[in-house]
Amino acid sequence: MTTAMTTATTTATTCGCPEFGSSLRSTRRGFLKGAAATAGAGVLASTVGDAFTQVSFGAPGDTNVLVVLSMRGGADGLSLVVPHSDRGYAAARPKIAVPTSTLLAKDSTFGLHPSLAPLLPMWNAGTFGAVHAVGLPQPNRSHFTAMEVVEDADPGSPERRGWINRMIGQIGTAAPQDAVQLGSGIVPTSLYGPSPVLGLRQLRNLDLPGPDDPESRRLRRVAYDLVWGGAKGALGRGAQAALTTTDRIGFLGTLDPIPQHGAQYPTGDLGHTLSETAALIRAKVGARVIAVDYGDWDMHTQLGTVDWGAMQSNARELAQALNAFFTDLGGLASSVTVVTISEFGRRLQENGSAGLDHGYGSCMFVLGAGVRGGKVHGRWPGLAGSALVEGDLAVLQDYRSVLTEVVRSRFPDVNSSQVFPNFIPEPLGVMTA
Repeated sequence: MTTAMTTATTTATTCGCPEFGSSLRSTRRGFLKGAAATAGAGVLASTVGDAFTQVSFGAPGDTNVLVVLSMRGGADGLSLVVPHSDRGYAAARPKIAVPTSTLLAKDSTFGLHPSLAPLLPMWNAGTFGAVHAVGLPQPNRSHFTAMEVVEDADPGSPERRGWINRMIGQIGTAAPQDAVQLGSGIVPTSLYGPSPVLGLRQLRNLDLPGPDDPESRRLRRVAYDLVWGGAKGALGRGAQAALTTTDRIGFLGTLDPIPQHGAQYPTGDLGHTLSETAALIRAKVGARVIAVDYGDWDMHTQLGTVDWGAMQSNARELAQALNAFFTDLGGLASSVTVVTISEFGRRLQENGSAGLDHGYGSCMFVLGAGVRGGKVHGRWPGLAGSALVEGDLAVLQDYRSVLTEVVRSRFPDVNSSQVFPNFIPEPLGVMTA
């Protein structure tokens, strides 16, 4: 079990929502079963060390990079981007409403949670923006099924293939390193599909297990060739791909992700993973899409306000890590875009434990290259009773509209209608053309 997975499971138990932790375990089991069952379609589970991964590599000459940061557990968009002018907000949250006087970058309707202060320079520079009242077209308050729907992004289709896998299928090289994840051993639905994937908890896991001395490594390589060189089926192809992958890009396991340009990452999983993500981008091996999970947003209890609680600590860690990430990239930041996504938002009304139960609409953040930032995009439904959906913030912007704009802006050669089939996006203006 990875560190990120352990954290998520522990939080789910504390918050009284065991489904959140179990959904992560089920996702991994589902992938392993699916890889074996669909071997004829070319699904490849490439085992390297003790992990599976989700970053996408393209040709070395391709420079644009998309980082998809999944805020697992259902992040409360109403706490992160506060609709301070809407009287329904404070009325529904007598204990946990963020005071208007503390908000950052306030306009007539919204303000940012004060713990997002490390990202304020990017907001003011127009490279950090938000989309509110965004989510699935229909409410789904189950962590597991909502994650599946969001990451598949092709409702009603019998094909099990995630949107990132469909995307890298157009720009990848059909090698395992076309799709890699850092920071977690769980391959999400967004990466699942016929394009091969490689899993890494961290860069140093990019090696075959065993002693590091040269003779042991040589003998191990000979032994693996003898056992797996002619093996058939999905497992055989996975083993062969692992051998090829370590031969070609095994040097990445020796990279020391020392932060550059004075970047200071926070301690914890997110800071470490984004530090390694920056090191991977600096290595210029052609990384195109990097999927990162940041769990622990399932705040049924003790969500808190600006001085205490899970929201202020999570938002601070998120902001510090992203600030350090873009600082670390230096000039390469001009080719990197980050988009955040969560499976759903939280209820408008606080519960009796100073927390929030599963809701509907939330917000998405977009940062970096190509972003029209410094504002909150999208139509706002309001928080009056008639505007709510079963007590939740309504969704007026489909999350796929945000992702479509990002894909079209940063990867103009990709056919977005194949990435998000049977979907007509709404123009939001969050990205440059």
